[in-house]
Amino acid sequence: MQKVLIANRGEIASRIIKTCKQLNIQTVAVYSDADQDMPFVKEADVAYRIGEPPVNKSYLVIDSILEVAKKEKVDAIHPGYGLLSENGEFARRVSEDGITFIGPSHETIQKMGDKVEARKVMKEANVPVVPGSEGGIATIESAIVLAEEIGYPVMLKASGGGGGIGMIRCENEQALVQSFDSTKNRAKAYFGKDEVFLEKCVENARHVEIQIFGDEHGNIVHLFERNCSVQRRNQKVIEESPSPALSNETRTSMYEAAVKAGRAVDYTNAGTVEFIVDEQENFYFLEMNTRLQVEHPVTESVTGLDLVKWQLMVAEGKPLPLMQEEIVSNGHAIEFRVYAEDPKTFYPSPGVISSLNWGESEGVRIDAGYIEGNKVTPFYDPMISKCVVYGKDRSEAIEKAESFFSGVVIEGLKTNVPLFKEVIKQKEFVEGTYTTKWLQEYLTANRT
Repeated sequence: MQKVLIANRGEIASRIIKTCKQLNIQTVAVYSDADQDMPFVKEADVAYRIGEPPVNKSYLVIDSILEVAKKEKVDAIHPGYGLLSENGEFARRVSEDGITFIGPSHETIQKMGDKVEARKVMKEANVPVVPGSEGGIATIESAIVLAEEIGYPVMLKASGGGGGIGMIRCENEQALVQSFDSTKNRAKAYFGKDEVFLEKCVENARHVEIQIFGDEHGNIVHLFERNCSVQRRNQKVIEESPSPALSNETRTSMYEAAVKAGRAVDYTNAGTVEFIVDEQENFYFLEMNTRLQVEHPVTESVTGLDLVKWQLMVAEGKPLPLMQEEIVSNGHAIEFRVYAEDPKTFYPSPGVISSLNWGESEGVRIDAGYIEGNKVTPFYDPMISKCVVYGKDRSEAIEKAESFFSGVVIEGLKTNVPLFKEVIKQKEFVEGTYTTKWLQEYLTANRT
């Protein structure tokens, strides 16, 4: 592999470029008008403008990306995360053009991208799934009958959804009736089909995911877990590994289930099997993300491995560099997603970063997509950077986070750094007992 096109932007594009440079692989970046001054554009060996700022006029235009790939005669395309990373049609067309897609097969992407189909596959593989509908629900009448059967509250979800989009909690029949048509319409608008399904809402749940990796030689391994339960709007903001408040017995069972899930779809390359865990430590399959995750640096920190390097090796047809017994986890890592957003409302806060200083960052990994002077526009996810602290244990990691954030200065727009300073001192976070509802409940109680 001599040349790779990165079909993405921001910090993940910079992240991929970094590993490619270490391996003497040339990189090709693509960018929109809004991103022409972004770091990743300058870091790549060559960069091409592919359109106007809206994603449907640039980063989601498959023809434009493939045109650049052919012109540059690239060997492979890395999709990063988000955008086209879980688009089966994109993966198929890349492969049909004789270019290596750095990820799983388009068949696997399509199968796991449909949440209803994914539930069926996992159930057949004896991976525990949340009680719910066996397929899509066409009518509100059918939804009401099933909701009464499994019990409220229930989650109404778009079968093609992801990232918290097309998902709503319904406390009772009235809420279900009010949400049914709007959720179907939202699913149609975002994912191209209006199919929805129902799942039992697991109360006081924790969101724990397992990193898996597979190769073309039938090997599948796990790279331990990440706890992603600190969330706002059903989206993650803090992730850590290992997961606190999880027994070794449950942890081992989840590893086995995740590998089983991977084998069920002959998985290759990097993937993540996401579970929700209830108060009794029963765990249920949530979804499989068929790509590299935003929070992959957490796993890299505790394992000492470069997951992008692994992706490139597997894409070349090589076997996994390590087998399961050779992969170990040491210490504790916590990732904080720094967003340009109001820390009270979580609304995006676009603007120019007039001043940016990460302060004393020794021992802290900073994967930043922006530098001082860059503009965070309203066209894309407003994540400025990911800051990963590492310690010999969780206490040391939290102490390091407190010290780090006390010196961070970002001016010109609002960020969620003040929220991090506050959250990491709270009892539930320090003790690791937080659930997916905790952050919102904490803010509701302390912002009135």
